[in-house]
Amino acid sequence: MKGFIDDANYSVGLLDEGTNLGNVIDNYVYEHTLTGKNAFFVGDLGKIVKKHSQWQNVVAQIKPFYMVKCNSTPAVLEILAALGTGFACSSKNEMALVQELGVSPENIIYTSPCKQASQIKYAAKVGVNIMTCDNEVELKKIARNHPNAKVLLHIATEDNIGGEDGNMKFGTTLKNCRHLLECAKELDVQIIGVKFHISSACKEYQVYVHALSDARCVFDMAGEFGFTMNMLDIGGGFTGTEIQLEEVNHVISPLLDIYFPEGSGIQIISEPGSYYVSSAFTLAVNIIAKKVVENDKLSSGVEKNGSDEPAFVYYMNDGVYGSFASKLSEDLNTVPEVHKKYKEDEPLFTSSLWGPSCDELDQIVESCLLPELSVGDWLIFDNMGADSLHGPSAFSDTQRPAIYFMMSLSDWYEMQDAGITSDAMMKNFFFAPSCIQLSQEDNFSTEA
Repeated sequence: MKGFIDDANYSVGLLDEGTNLGNVIDNYVYEHTLTGKNAFFVGDLGKIVKKHSQWQNVVAQIKPFYMVKCNSTPAVLEILAALGTGFACSSKNEMALVQELGVSPENIIYTSPCKQASQIKYAAKVGVNIMTCDNEVELKKIARNHPNAKVLLHIATEDNIGGEDGNMKFGTTLKNCRHLLECAKELDVQIIGVKFHISSACKEYQVYVHALSDARCVFDMAGEFGFTMNMLDIGGGFTGTEIQLEEVNHVISPLLDIYFPEGSGIQIISEPGSYYVSSAFTLAVNIIAKKVVENDKLSSGVEKNGSDEPAFVYYMNDGVYGSFASKLSEDLNTVPEVHKKYKEDEPLFTSSLWGPSCDELDQIVESCLLPELSVGDWLIFDNMGADSLHGPSAFSDTQRPAIYFMMSLSDWYEMQDAGITSDAMMKNFFFAPSCIQLSQEDNFSTEA
């Protein structure tokens, strides 16, 4: 059941109804305790299938184009291709990855806001025509290197969270759109639609109202120049919860009916990333070092138990130069869970968690309450499927985590009933029943 990021020869362990994710983690904690204590991922592909069903149930009118850079493991891409999603690619490598799965160029969008000329030429060569653009320099670059390009104008939104510029970093103003449309006309570049993006951190869904209104203005503007507009891309920003998806849909659905009604010939798409994969992956890390410090030496991120009690600093065998790379730019979206069993009345201590680099940036959790841990103990982080499965950086010589894929039999049967597993794109799947046909020494162990 082990796979690596660039290894398409993965397998997926089918779990019977008596086995769950916790059993799988127990098994591999036991195995890795014996063989080196390296960090590892467990990926539940059934959760990706469920997320797609949720999407179809709530926002069926919007076609998802999965953001490949979020998690480009072959198993994820292959199952999403089989489910019929499109793909939003930011580089030549990402375009090549999904085309190797047989995805048609019409289902690929080149979304990088800053494109290399050579990669635009590659997109032209392989037939990936739809791409985004937000300034005149990019427009001229596209005109020189891709004669068949179909461009979505990326417009900025009012999504300013906490005083930060947010999406104003990329995206043109409504005022500048007329100038870009004039340039496109002169350069003979085809403008086919509009894109905007709203961060998942945005809780003010009124931002969608302004964004959709602005998009409609650009569509009308483009009509004045003779462009035929047929696509609206509402970006990503979906957290993965059904509640958030329903809340966004509650706001945008009536506006789409008004501005871009069904039958108008305009396709509505989106670029979900972490929505599909975040909850599908769990990371297990090992404590490799430990320090005892005075309680007041740690930041007061949690309520202290008393200044006379010690606090602990733990170092793990994975950090920001590995699976926690997203921690450099955003808050950690998961809470560490201690794998070993401990008593309910066991004392908890102020603790800080760090990666192995000894770099001051390599802090994973500033302050939390944990029972006292020992070197060799394991911590479990869920919701680790987004922006975490990358190769090791130059700052780290640790082995990249193995990935163990699993799926429950019930999810597997649901896929079969839907006809997904018979698709040619599933040809690389090799299902290895983990609790049904294993020899006795391979059975899942619950020892930790």
